[in-house]
Formats: sequence, C-alpha cells, structure tokens
Amino acid sequence: MQSTPNRRLLLGVGLIMSMAGTACAQTARSRNLTVFKTPSCACCDGWISHMRAAGFTTAITVLESLESVRRSRGMPDALASCHTGLIDGYLIEGHVPAEDVIRLLAERPTAVGLAVPAMPLGSPGMETPEGRKEPYATLLVLRSGASRVFARHNQPA
Repeated sequence: MQSTPNRRLLLGVGLIMSMAGTACAQTARSRNLTVFKTPSCACCDGWISHMRAAGFTTAITVLESLESVRRSRGMPDALASCHTGLIDGYLIEGHVPAEDVIRLLAERPTAVGLAVPAMPLGSPGMETPEGRKEPYATLLVLRSGASRVFARHNQPA
C-alpha cells in the first residue's frame, strides 16, 4: 500500500521540477533583446551597454530608418525615439531603464511595449558628465495606441 503514495510523491516532485525548468527557460529566453538603431546614434550604444550590464543579451541591427519597425508593431509615431528594442514580443522604445523592462517581462501586460520619448537627460544612455537628471516617465503603450505611466524616474525628493 505504501508504494502508491510514494509514486504519487515522485510524480508530483517530477512535475514540479519540470515546471521549474520551463520557468527558467522562459526567463533565459526573455533576456534576448534585439536592438534596431540608426548608424549615427551614439546614445544608443550607451543604452545597449546599460541593458547588457543588467544581464540582457543584445543583437544589434543597424537601419537607416526605424519607422517600419515601429509601425509594423503598433508603436505610435508620437513616442518614437532614436532606437527600438524588441524582446519577447514587446517593443522597447527609447531610453527605457532595464528595471522597467524586467518588470514588464514579469508582469506580461497586454501591450505593445514601453517607451521613453524625448531622450531625457539622466536616462540610461543619456547620462551627462556633470550628472544632470531630468524627471521622466516610462510609458506603457497599449494596443489601442493609448499610453499610461508605467514608472517614474529622477523625481525630486
């Protein structure tokens, strides 16, 4: 009689371990970031370095224009920036902090992705030698084209 509970226990442990392996595989896969940038953009390289330092693997594609990448995936022109990332089905537009991308991938909202329009000083890749930082928001871009604040950065204390 004791063999039945032991088999169930072993099957349960096996199931849990296989699910944990799947979760780990999904986490590893979600760290692969494709970055589309123009040939003349230097601040994009700073953002790419920021993302790599946070554990993302990056593949870079240089294009003359990023408009077709953004439009084909639903990013509004009004939120366009100098580079566009693609990760796990989401677009990352502009100087979005790695912590926001990590949160996006954990929460998995129904959305186009995240955007930081206007290249604010003090955002990743837009650091200044004197350390100037402008307050800015990371926007969650919804499939309708609307957006809402996802995170705020460099806010006065």
